[in-house]
Amino acid sequence: MAATAHIDFIAAAYAAAVIVIAALVVWVIADYRAQGQKIAELEKRGVTRRSAGERPPRQPGQADRAKEQA
Repeated sequence: MAATAHIDFIAAAYAAAVIVIAALVVWVIADYRAQGQKIAELEKRGVTRRSAGERPPRQPGQADRAKEQA
């Protein structure tokens, strides 16, 4: 049996795999950029990340209010 007998199927399978992987790469890049924009917008509004370093000092009585709300 010659290898060229199934070349159409093999080429289609490789093409489909390349298309799917390319689509996933584009999706991940687009999502990365969208998440970056969301983070930038939140930081612009003053929201900080816990991993960003020091937290701003708490206001007096803030811990008590948090306990009351829980």
